[in-house]
Amino acid sequence: MTIEIERKFLIQRNRWQPEGPGRRMTQGYLSRDPDRTVRVRILGEEAFMTVKSKSTGISRTEIEFPIALEHARDLMALCFQPVIDKTRHEMLHDGMLWEVDVFHGANEGLIVAEIELPAEDTPFTLPDWIGEEVSHDPRYTNSRLSEQPFQNWC
Repeated sequence: MTIEIERKFLIQRNRWQPEGPGRRMTQGYLSRDPDRTVRVRILGEEAFMTVKSKSTGISRTEIEFPIALEHARDLMALCFQPVIDKTRHEMLHDGMLWEVDVFHGANEGLIVAEIELPAEDTPFTLPDWIGEEVSHDPRYTNSRLSEQPFQNWC
């Protein structure tokens, strides 16, 4: 079993600039159960299914495997609406990979940066464009954003 250890941050828009066009992706949720989520993701001509457990702190079990693009498209039609539409930008900072997601559609206006760590206590430095940490705020999980989109927040 794979453990995902992830920290999530908002960005300071006036300091962050994308490096290149990024990769557009669509992901939908077949299950948003609080104890587990089941996600289908289409990334270009690739597709994946992912099952994630409930988080304990910033860690959770994650099992991801490739699926046929045709199956992913069929499954996407069964997902809760709206599906997540975003462009992912990968950026290196101090030897660590940061993923910056620029959301579209119902979550337009939201930009979130994530870093995956090998251990919860792994030290890392923050890029100067990082803002508030939202790792423990469930509103910023993609599964929650598919249920309560950013544009509907008060």
